[in-house]
Amino acid sequence: MMKIAVASEGRMVAQHFGHCEGFNVFTVQGGKVTESEFFQNPGHKPGFLPNYLNEMGVNVIISGGMGGGAIEIFNEKGIQVVTGAKGTAEDTLNSFLSGNLKSTGSVCHEHQHSDSCGGHD
Repeated sequence: MMKIAVASEGRMVAQHFGHCEGFNVFTVQGGKVTESEFFQNPGHKPGFLPNYLNEMGVNVIISGGMGGGAIEIFNEKGIQVVTGAKGTAEDTLNSFLSGNLKSTGSVCHEHQHSDSCGGHD
């Protein structure tokens, strides 16, 4: 069993992890989604969200962009980070499960410039 969280704005992948509306969390067994839940973002405080998702049992986090501090915490927890994603949460999840979603390594450096995060064309 694996839990995959997609930082989301409604059904779309959020371009900035910490300021997303919430997380679509998919439970996957045998390559198939067995459960899907949406959790509101409880608030952006440095270091909080990676620990929050870790406590939920998340194995993979997918987002458009993410700050380096959050990436470090996820890495320490053994949670795979995929950045540079765009599109709907469901399409992104399916791309990940089929092995077609690769992380761009997109790191947000300046929180006040959230438009510089996420997928780069």
